[in-house]
Amino acid sequence: MIQKPYIPTRRILTFPAVHPCETIAPATLLASLVCLCRSACDYRSSKSFGSSNARNARQTIRQVGNLLILLQEIRFSAVPDSLLLGLSELHFTVQKVLYLLDDCTRDDGARIWMLMESDRVANHFRVLVREMATALEVLPLEALDLPREAMEVAELVTRQARETRFEVGADAQIAMADVLAILSRFESGEVPDRGEVKRVLDYIGVKKWSDCYREIEFHYSNNKEMRRELQLLSSLLGFASYARCVLFDSVDGKSDPPVHCEGESRNDELLGSLDGDDFRCPISLEIMRDPVTIETGHTYERCSILKWFRAGNATCPNTGNKLSSTEFVPNVALKQLIQRYCLANGIPFVDSSRNARDITRTAAAGSLAAECAMKAAARFLADKLLGGDYKWRNRSAYEIRLLSKTNIFNRSCLVEAGVIPALLELLSSEEEDGSCQENAIAAILNLSKHSRSKALIAENGGLRFIVDMLKKGVKVEAARQHAAATLFYLSSVEEYRKLIGETTEAISYLVEMVKEANYRGKKNALVAIYGLLMHSGNHWRVLASGAVPLLLDVLISSDRHEVVTDSLAVLATLAEKPEGAKAIIRCGALPQVVRILAAANPRAAMEHCVCLLLAISINGGEDVVVYLVRSPSLMGSLYSQLSEGTSRASKKAGALIKVLHEFYERTSSTSKATVLPRERFVHAW
Repeated sequence: MIQKPYIPTRRILTFPAVHPCETIAPATLLASLVCLCRSACDYRSSKSFGSSNARNARQTIRQVGNLLILLQEIRFSAVPDSLLLGLSELHFTVQKVLYLLDDCTRDDGARIWMLMESDRVANHFRVLVREMATALEVLPLEALDLPREAMEVAELVTRQARETRFEVGADAQIAMADVLAILSRFESGEVPDRGEVKRVLDYIGVKKWSDCYREIEFHYSNNKEMRRELQLLSSLLGFASYARCVLFDSVDGKSDPPVHCEGESRNDELLGSLDGDDFRCPISLEIMRDPVTIETGHTYERCSILKWFRAGNATCPNTGNKLSSTEFVPNVALKQLIQRYCLANGIPFVDSSRNARDITRTAAAGSLAAECAMKAAARFLADKLLGGDYKWRNRSAYEIRLLSKTNIFNRSCLVEAGVIPALLELLSSEEEDGSCQENAIAAILNLSKHSRSKALIAENGGLRFIVDMLKKGVKVEAARQHAAATLFYLSSVEEYRKLIGETTEAISYLVEMVKEANYRGKKNALVAIYGLLMHSGNHWRVLASGAVPLLLDVLISSDRHEVVTDSLAVLATLAEKPEGAKAIIRCGALPQVVRILAAANPRAAMEHCVCLLLAISINGGEDVVVYLVRSPSLMGSLYSQLSEGTSRASKKAGALIKVLHEFYERTSSTSKATVLPRERFVHAW
């Protein structure tokens, strides 16, 4: 069995080998080197070497096998320095050989890239084999009293390292030329021959839709890391995307993209089992963006732990243990997991540590070939949506769903190709499994993030179709979640906020989702309601739908911070009008809101709590102010927000403190209210 080296952040064709420790025992070093050589020899049975460098890989494995024969004959008596030096260099080189063999047998979508890097890979093999020979020359073989056969093996390895030619095969050179020709045709605005594209994919072993999907995923996932090769990377991405759309009649091994709160992204079983609370900094209670680990093994947000240390604290915030050092290390694995979780749940993630251009967030393609390839693929899918049979229409909707979620440029090409009217028409399809509806609404959701698409959706009667997706009884629950998220994006335009609110039962369907849907459905419905409330005419509609008692129930029963935060945001917006404030008071929400403010919650939740209490105190009458004045924990929570809350929370807290103090001063001669602390009062409004 092949034991592949595991480096979670290793970029393809990089070799993070490590020199052995200078104080390592010779026997331990030799045993480790023998183990590495055996791992390399295990690749002999691999049938997954890329066609372009399979011969070079097998020649290298043969050389490592010969080296293993020699190493197994070494016996120690006296250990000269040159022996340790030679073994250390061999150990270092064989590590790099293992990384290279691992790259040549990758099955995660790097086949096109490895084909185009064939010359570079061949040169790596050449250099590494010669490094092994150089290290062998350092070994004092004569002083080791080796058998004659072992000496002959050493000479053979050294001689073959100098004589063996590591070249790219003729077939690989032809395939590379074909790829470059196809990219050139794209750049000229031509559509390449289907047979030519298929020939390239057949050569590299991309036989199925799922194989091509992995190729695209590889290029997207590496666009930040491989900055120097961005243009070629983008061109190959366009090539693979076009090929996936055009060449494959069916989707094999399809794993439906998971449903997300305001969009879509990759996910897996691990992410599904995690809660956002797992990623919160113990100090700030916010999801970490730059997690670091201190010597106790506990992880914190970098800026939070730095602030802790700079305040003179030399202890672990979690355990209270005294630290011998305030140094910390980045937790890269956790950061990657948090990024994936945020993408999967529609949570913004800003990585300030990276300045590299990210092609998933740009409105332009990374190369001319990528631009033309994407436009050709968009035209092909638009034609299939309009003129294809049901199978191809569903297939095209799924491809649009995938392409539109990846970057801004893809969305632009698809909108320009005219896919939106055809996708809206698919929403009314009545097939049994509901997959066509789900793919169509998911694609519309992704496209609704593009500025031009909002008008096209509205102009083609899309609001009615999308609201219909919210109805209870739609076969695919995921379609309802996508529809709610789509309404959120459309509500960013004032005109559409008004139109959606006026659409029969739109708001009542969203409120029903808050009550009955799963976590993601609740969150999508809440943010959609929040967006619609930006139009003042929708306030009474939300109140009439019975949203307030339902939101209070969410505050009491939900254990998900994100849902609680969104519920508070909706309530705070409703409380800005007297009718909303009175409805909230009638439901008895004040005690629960005060409790939330006094507890350890994310800063966004605390901000909405303060805004809600301020709005109720202004619009709810004097009884509300009396209740707040008499709440023993409230003033401490408000003063805490002055220094630790967000900028908005701090201003609102200052305004609420002012309201409470002014009320106390007016009634101080007759009121039995609790005396308010004055020494910390801050006028922040």
